[in-house]
Amino acid sequence: MIPKNSLSKKENKLYETERLLIRPMSLEDADLIFELYNMPNFIKYIGNRNVNSLSDAENYIRSKFLPQFEKLGFGNYMVILKEGNQKIGGVGIFEREGLDIVDIGFSVLEKFEGKGLMFEAAQKVKSIGMDEFGLNKISAITTKDNLSSQKLIEKLGLKFQKYVTLPNEDVELMYYETPD
Repeated sequence: MIPKNSLSKKENKLYETERLLIRPMSLEDADLIFELYNMPNFIKYIGNRNVNSLSDAENYIRSKFLPQFEKLGFGNYMVILKEGNQKIGGVGIFEREGLDIVDIGFSVLEKFEGKGLMFEAAQKVKSIGMDEFGLNKISAITTKDNLSSQKLIEKLGLKFQKYVTLPNEDVELMYYETPD
């Protein structure tokens, strides 16, 4: 019997860029999710996801990431620096309540910020979504004060459209989309 949380062959794919390996997020990545989701900047710009233990991180992966891979074939990917085989962050394309178009999101450990690594990863995941899964449009959301994310989103070719507030949230976000 195949475990319920195992990924299909297509979803188990490993992607590569010049400096990175990118693969679907799995339960074995709970350590990085725990670290990422508790960084002060993650909580400030993305929000507190109440991932207070490794067990919480595993449950978050199991309840949020794995079902989307099963449903859509794409989702949140682990970003691994080839040099030293080190997990550095996550980048994904998410189906999000309140948005009509799937959105790309990313987070990276602070010591790897500002090196162009997340742009490299996000560019690859954007092309996976469009080339392999036939997505015509991708959106992105970020807070008004997250200037580094705004720059990365714009560098990906997405254009600011409007301000949005997601369901059950009170923060107004900047909404970007791939142009027609």
